[in-house]
Amino acid sequence: MSSASVASEWQLLYNRYYRKPEIYQMRWSRMDLRRHRVAAAPFGGPIAAIRDDSKIVQLLAESARRRLLLFTSSGEPIASAAWDKPGGRLVGMSWTDNLNLVCVVQDGTVYRFDVRAEAVGAPFNMGKECFEEGVSECVFWGGGFACLTEGFKVFCVADLEAPRPVKLADPGLTEYPLCLAVIEPQYTMSGNVEVLLGAADGGVVMVEEEGVQRAGEGAVVGLLQRMAVSRNGKLLALYTHDGKLQVLSTDFSRVFFEYDCEADENLRLIRSSLPEAVEACIDAAGHEFDDSRQLTLLRAASYGQAFCSQFQRDRIQEMCKTLRVLNAVRNPEIGIPLSIQQYKLLTAPVLIGRLINSHQHLVALRISEYLNLNQEVVIMHWACAKITNSLAIPDADLLAILLDKLKLCKGISYAAVAAHADSSGRRKLAAMLVDHEPLSSKQVPLLLSIGEEDMALTKAIESGDTDLVYLVLFHSWQKKPPLEFFGMIQARPLARDLFIAYARYHKHEFLKDFFLSSGQLQDVALLLLKESWELDRNPMATRGTPLHGPRIKLIEQAQNLFSDTKEHTFEAKACEEHAKLLRLQHELEVSTKQPIFVGTSVSDTIRTCIVLGNHRAAMKVRSEFKVPEKRWYWLKVFALSTIRDWDALEKFSKEKRPPIGYRPFIDVCIDADEKAEAVKYIQKLPDAEEKAECYARIGMAKEAAEAAAQAKDKELFNRLKLMFPQNAAAASIFDTLRDRLSFQAIS
Repeated sequence: MSSASVASEWQLLYNRYYRKPEIYQMRWSRMDLRRHRVAAAPFGGPIAAIRDDSKIVQLLAESARRRLLLFTSSGEPIASAAWDKPGGRLVGMSWTDNLNLVCVVQDGTVYRFDVRAEAVGAPFNMGKECFEEGVSECVFWGGGFACLTEGFKVFCVADLEAPRPVKLADPGLTEYPLCLAVIEPQYTMSGNVEVLLGAADGGVVMVEEEGVQRAGEGAVVGLLQRMAVSRNGKLLALYTHDGKLQVLSTDFSRVFFEYDCEADENLRLIRSSLPEAVEACIDAAGHEFDDSRQLTLLRAASYGQAFCSQFQRDRIQEMCKTLRVLNAVRNPEIGIPLSIQQYKLLTAPVLIGRLINSHQHLVALRISEYLNLNQEVVIMHWACAKITNSLAIPDADLLAILLDKLKLCKGISYAAVAAHADSSGRRKLAAMLVDHEPLSSKQVPLLLSIGEEDMALTKAIESGDTDLVYLVLFHSWQKKPPLEFFGMIQARPLARDLFIAYARYHKHEFLKDFFLSSGQLQDVALLLLKESWELDRNPMATRGTPLHGPRIKLIEQAQNLFSDTKEHTFEAKACEEHAKLLRLQHELEVSTKQPIFVGTSVSDTIRTCIVLGNHRAAMKVRSEFKVPEKRWYWLKVFALSTIRDWDALEKFSKEKRPPIGYRPFIDVCIDADEKAEAVKYIQKLPDAEEKAECYARIGMAKEAAEAAAQAKDKELFNRLKLMFPQNAAAASIFDTLRDRLSFQAIS
């Protein structure tokens, strides 16, 4: 490569050199761009072409029906689709930052396509005025576009991801503008789109949503033919009809000039500026498309670097890594001729995303490995594309192919690939894939979505995550018939126990069905009893007869279920007694007109009857429930003392010798502070020691001392004396009798 041949490629424009290298020999055949409307995506993206219907062209062995053609930047065909869209002539076509092709037709309808020529979303329309007047011209930017109608009205869509057509202010033109340009919303002071129109009478009309402004008067020389706004929205290039080029600020306040560039000289002549020369060689290699020239420049930089002690040693290695990536995607088979500036703006992850969208998975994977980037996104996209395009491959064979690649990336989501397989109609393959997913939190929901409830429950139980188990239970509960659902959980203790724990509080009827299906009659009975306890306190008086009240019905049902099992005879008998008690209590409430019986125990019922003076009813309850005689005496003693019926209590004590003794009679009298009544029963106590203590409790010291003397227990005297700590007379009595007892013992 001679220096003369390299130098001849550069042309001086003002104070900077430019060149226009040929990157590719285009691979398309019989493609005459003059006959087509063409849109090339930035950053070396794809090229879209469609036969221009505004021109009269000769058909060269081709169909009269137009087709939308998509190519790589090297002319390699990507996809094509028949153009049969209504709406009139195609007015504008451009690529968005997301590599969606936007096509605007004459009636204002907007169509969008991806890099495979497949429709993206539904088409939308720019509105009634655009439809009536017709769209004549469009200008695009990375995320939106503006259009001009034949009636000189301006409309725009600021965000194509969420399209909302907006009409801008009326520019007030009487003649069609010479050219259009747009300043993106992110670069304007107002934050809205600004459309620049080259007026036929000279100058520029700046149109936005809020108003119109004339600009460029005095700064713009001549009638404009083309306008272009820089990527950062700060500069505006103008090309006039007489061939003049201007670069101004977008506020038209000043005209800019280009900067100077550096030149290389022999190493001996530039030793003082050697680091700058090495840096210039490295930068030049980065801007070079020819790989042999890249190598020459990098070798020169490497040679010069040896004489630079302060130069960053990894600078050349970084550039080599960048150029390896750029040269790989510039290959005509790939066809993405990125410059180094474009690559830095685009970033490696975005480039990899574009490669996988173009189904260049191998190159994308190699670049990811080389740059130490996450390979999961590449392998995931490849796997999904493989599933979509492999309808003829059996599930087992396709699974082996997928696993061979998926295992290259640790932590990859098999569930996501399985979800794509399911959406592609390959449910069996999805189930086989999800079995390899290590994360239960991803595995279980997907199994549910593909109808594999049994496997989902197994995986959830194996994970030990009760939330996942509940997720499967609730999902299956809604989808499966009850018996099938019961069969699914019956053999799985954890699932069964979690279901029972939940249903006890929220789904009693469903839980009863489950217990019945598995023969657990005693558990159904317990549920019925719980329901009976939760009913109102006296439901029978307002909701049915004593024999058919809701509460009794539930208890009787529980009794019948307990009776069907030999192991629960006691429970069956208890239910029978409980139902009988409720009937009797209801009768008492009806007869007494007091709702105080239902829900109380047998003992409380007896005591309440006695308190109310209904001794016959109390005897009936005693007889019905075979209340033991001792308990009967205790209950009646306490009931009579409660109503302070001391005569009845005395009469009751004389019916026969009380089986509980007289001590309960004494206790209730003392508790009621009825000492005189207590004395009646203390006198009947056979035990002298007990009699002495009872006398002492009611303050009768003399009688207590005499009873203690009968017991002949000196220690009893000491205990009784302690019961009268502030009574000197009582203490004297106890001491005298104790001493007398001691004297008699000595004699």
